Parts: sequence; C-alpha cells; structure tokens
Amino acid sequence: MKNQPDLKLLSTFLAVVEHGSMAAAAAALGYVPSAVSQHVAALERDLGVELLVRRPGSRLILTAAGRSLARAAGELFEATARFRDAADGIARREVAELRVGAYPSAVSHLLPGVLSALRPRERGARVRLIIVETHAGLPRVRSGDLDLLIAYRYLPEDPPVASAELALTSLGHEPLVLVAGRRPGRRPLALEDCLDREWTSGPATSPDRRLLHRWAGELGISPEVTLETEDLHSMLAMIRAGLAVGWIPSTLIAGERGDEGVQRVLLPAGSAPLCREVLAVSRPGTRPPVADELVALLTRALRGIRA
Repeated sequence: MKNQPDLKLLSTFLAVVEHGSMAAAAAALGYVPSAVSQHVAALERDLGVELLVRRPGSRLILTAAGRSLARAAGELFEATARFRDAADGIARREVAELRVGAYPSAVSHLLPGVLSALRPRERGARVRLIIVETHAGLPRVRSGDLDLLIAYRYLPEDPPVASAELALTSLGHEPLVLVAGRRPGRRPLALEDCLDREWTSGPATSPDRRLLHRWAGELGISPEVTLETEDLHSMLAMIRAGLAVGWIPSTLIAGERGDEGVQRVLLPAGSAPLCREVLAVSRPGTRPPVADELVALLTRALRGIRA
C-alpha cells in the first residue's frame, strides 16, 4: 500500500459511491466508463482490498472496506474544503479570532460602545479581549500573543515607540480632568484652593506622575502627592472620599457614576489642558479588516470625548 492514496482515484471512487454506477460517475466526471473502472481498480490494487462487488446489470455493492473508505474519504475532502476556505479567508486578511489587549479604563469606559458597534459588522470574527497595562502588553505584541494592543502614553517621549517590531497608530487624545471631592453648597473650587491639599497620582517614576510634575513646574506650584496608585478607579475613589485631588481621564468622569461625588477644579486662565495619547499597537504589516474597523471606531469614539 502507498503511504498516501491518490486523491484523484479517491475522488473517482466517491463519485461511483454517490452515483451508484461506473457509467453515472463517468458522466458526472466527464470521463469514459472504462477510465472510471480503471481508477477504481487501481485504488483497490494500491490498498490491497476489494472495495466494490461488481454484478452485471445490478447496482454496485460496497464491501465493508469500501464503506469504511467512502466515509474516511468523505471526511478528508470535507476537511480539505474547509482548509481551502480558511486559506482563502487568510489570503483576504480575514481571521477567526482577534486577540486585543487594552488598559483597564479603556475596557471599562471606552471599548464597550466600540465593540457593540463592531459586532454586527464583523460577525465572523471573534474579538478576545484581554485587560493588560501598556508596559505589560508591549512584549505580548512583539511575541505575537496579542494581535492588537490599545495603549496610552502621557508624554511623547514615553513608550510605546515605533520600531521594527512595533507599528503604532495614534487614535487620538483623551483629555484629563483635575477633580476634587464634592463639597455641597460651596463655591466652585479653584486651583489655589487645592495647593495645600493632598494629591493622588502614580508612583514617582510613573508617566502620569512625571506629567503632573511637568505641569506643576510650568505653573510654579508644588503639589504634594501622598496617595500613590496606578489604578485610576482607586484614585477616583480616594478623590470621592475627599482624601485627595488628582488628574483623572475624562472617560472615567463621563462614565456611569464617574462624576458622582467629585467636582472639577477651575484652572488658571491660559493654562494648557492635559491629556494622554491613545494608540493602537500591532506588529508591522497589514492588519486584518476587523482590526482596521476596530481602530477606526476607537478613533471616532475618542473624537467625541470632551474635557
């Protein structure tokens, strides 16, 4: 027996099984009946077993070996057809699943609406969403574990940066809002009212802390950070409790319950607003259509965010 059966012979055999006779199979395949008979005989020689019982004037009868081969060959050709469909889809840059990483506040306040808009358009592609901070997501993009990373940077010199392993698309800028705990019945808070308060931000080396120091230096003030955390939801909780003042992305403030218990701090006239840049990070090369659609929807969503 050959290591691999001849697919042409298998195809002819399946046609005989389907149509019930050599003549009918020959007509369907465009062969002469003798060629079909020769193909079946050659397949039997290759396998060393009888596949069909030939009785003049009656329908061909499959042997047990013939039935087993017909079932296996049918599964083989179905799998081949599925493989060809998948290969054609890959050639058209279609994917069955897109692995997307995103930082926590994007997952909670930015992506739900975007994914809801995406789902009806790309029913064939499944988006697997993974919560991951930017610094932890970049190696996973390089390794291929993530197809797309929704990342941020507070300062232009911060990572991520484009390289031979990373391609960046700027999606827009997310405004930051300076907020403090709400004080019912009192006048609006100005920045000078907050200078002797405790502030919350990331650790000393974190990008948002460095942005805070740069902003404060330009204004000539020295806010004292005593509550350090990288978790924005924890920052917002401490601000709500009246424990601190801090800069919070406007998506959290605009989201459900985001502005409950907080008030915006009025900044000095002419002071530049702060923001963080949101980026899509992927490996270099052409992205699948579902990734491009996701990037376009995120860009549109960020344009609609107001400080």
